[in-house]
Amino acid sequence: MRVLTAIPVYNEAKHVRDVLAEVRRYSPDILVVNDGSTDGTAELLDCESGLHRIDHSANGGYGAALVSAFAFARERDFDVLVTMDCDGQHEPSRIPVLLESIHDADIVSGSRYYRDFRQDTPAPTDRRFINATITREINARYGLNLTDAFCGFKAYRREALAKLHITERGWGMPLQLWVQAARAGLRVKEIGVPRLYLDPNRAFGGVMNDPEQRLAYYRDVLAAAESGARVACPGSCG
Repeated sequence: MRVLTAIPVYNEAKHVRDVLAEVRRYSPDILVVNDGSTDGTAELLDCESGLHRIDHSANGGYGAALVSAFAFARERDFDVLVTMDCDGQHEPSRIPVLLESIHDADIVSGSRYYRDFRQDTPAPTDRRFINATITREINARYGLNLTDAFCGFKAYRREALAKLHITERGWGMPLQLWVQAARAGLRVKEIGVPRLYLDPNRAFGGVMNDPEQRLAYYRDVLAAAESGARVACPGSCG
């Protein structure tokens, strides 16, 4: 089974080399999507050998980085794509757990609320509330029985990627993904992963820092995904 681990990166000079060193222990094929970083991340990546790499000339957003990763995995005919963040919230040692779980699923998604871990940290109140609200709304509409609609630590079968047509460029990308997965009848499974907020004050950027506007944007993404429309990403997409 050929596995690609893709890591979207935007201004992660503080974490990128440590994260890559750990990911190399579990994944021989790694793709870094450098989404217009301006903090020296690109220069650090220049020192890393044996990587697949895509560089966006400007910051396109979290969803835009994953769209590039999806296309790369399909074009290179990988059997499974694993996606994870580069901010230290996802433990690369959990990659084998994702891969063990995908034998009877099309998408395996990490959940920070599926079970408790001793290393769990408290989620910022507004993020937990918005996550729970949107997750509940998705479950009510599509019967997916999710516990965490936003976790970026996932594994996708190649066949699942072929049925997804993601256009949402911002933080709301996972919501478009869930709508498409449900409509395509994809088999979805969650596994528990630790809830690690290393920097609880880390911001989304722009108007997305306002919880009410963030929740409204997420609901717009859901509505657009259901109708096939596209949403203009507010403020900073990345």
